[in-house]
Amino acid sequence: MVMTEAREGLKHDRKGVEAVIAALAAMLGNRLVTSKAVREQHANTITWLGNQPPDAVVFPHTTAEVQEIVRLCAAERVPVIAFGTGTSLEGHVNAPRGGVSIDFRDMNHVLAIHAEDLDCVVEPGVTRKQLNEHLRDRGLFFPIDPGADASLGGMAATRASGTNAVRYGTMKDNVLALKVVLANGKVVSTARRAKKSSAGYDLTRLIVGSEGTLGVITELTLRLSGIPEAVLSGVCPFPTVEAACNATITTIQSGIPIARIELLDALMVRGCNLYSKLSLPEVPMLFVEFHGSDAGVAEQSQRFGEIAKEFGGGPFDWATKAEDRTRLWQARHDAAWALRSLRNTGFGIATDVCVPISRLAECVTETQRDIAENRLVAPIVGHVGDGNFHVALSVDLTDADEKARVEKFLERLVERALAMDGTCTGEHGIGQGKMQYLKAEHGEAALDAMRAIKRALDPLDIMNPGKIVNL
Repeated sequence: MVMTEAREGLKHDRKGVEAVIAALAAMLGNRLVTSKAVREQHANTITWLGNQPPDAVVFPHTTAEVQEIVRLCAAERVPVIAFGTGTSLEGHVNAPRGGVSIDFRDMNHVLAIHAEDLDCVVEPGVTRKQLNEHLRDRGLFFPIDPGADASLGGMAATRASGTNAVRYGTMKDNVLALKVVLANGKVVSTARRAKKSSAGYDLTRLIVGSEGTLGVITELTLRLSGIPEAVLSGVCPFPTVEAACNATITTIQSGIPIARIELLDALMVRGCNLYSKLSLPEVPMLFVEFHGSDAGVAEQSQRFGEIAKEFGGGPFDWATKAEDRTRLWQARHDAAWALRSLRNTGFGIATDVCVPISRLAECVTETQRDIAENRLVAPIVGHVGDGNFHVALSVDLTDADEKARVEKFLERLVERALAMDGTCTGEHGIGQGKMQYLKAEHGEAALDAMRAIKRALDPLDIMNPGKIVNL
């Protein structure tokens, strides 16, 4: 079921919860909160998955405090759920068995910048915008941009991606090392700052994307990039979504080092026009951006223009001023909110899949056909440079028939992606919402291996239980 209304049965003793809360209150004082409103704010709030609040919320200041919180919870088998900014989309922060939510709001310091090595060390509560503001005067930036001003700890935990992934990669490519508190309260440093290593298992990649089910991230070492000398952004209309996708495929296959290439279908462009006060032609559109030298971006954009023309695209509308580029990309990031401009009575649901780029046009066009046949309001937007696209659905939760049609559509969308050798999620993660698809994607043997890792690191199943795999 997509809707999750009731808390799954508590698997820890109520007296144990009360003992943990009392001990945490003695340790943290007013940095422990048990009010209903705050607890509900620390559960799922932005999708149609039910809100399952924790028993308490704590606000640690140090790794040592996180260690003690985890140790106290482990002693009573009380679940621990890490919380960044709460922008995840698949119920990652829900507490189906209650427990303690660890909010990293106050662990938000940039600890070190190593400009010569192009890396930095930060606490998990630092957000991507905060880090980039801190880096701006040094000529550096952190390129992973999922749209929301998410915390970097949360971005690592969910293996976030975003508009820059086609050139700069995802979180798994930009996290060099982590400091993690395990379920037994011990701290593990997964790697050092060296750019490469062949020393032992790659624990960093194991934790990145584990969604807090294997440990709690308390420090991150991140790869940085230099701010490019020149940036050129623009929009290019196309006659069809298929033509835009095929232009994207050809661009990537031609080796053009494009920084961003984002697809918006005609309905999504209309929503952006209404919400962000733009005046774009309401046809399928690619938002593109090039990074490099003045000569480099000019050459890249010219070649892309030639490819777009082959598929009936153009003319370009270039945003040469920094403020125009910012407005353009802010409109892209506000696509989820723009959904309300198309239908202000519906509840917004965002989902994503990813397929090999050679199957992208086919997958998107079949999805559009499915949307039309089932009378859904569901614009498409995507990071199409790496085969990843999103469907933003507006659903009337009081209409049982419409809810049923949306649920069936979501199932078919994943089945379609898997049939094309894709994945049920390119960047949103599994959480609660997509657990049901993991067996079809990976097979039972792979799930058994994941469960074995989970049991080894978290034998009491207290680290964000009920996510990714159940023991």
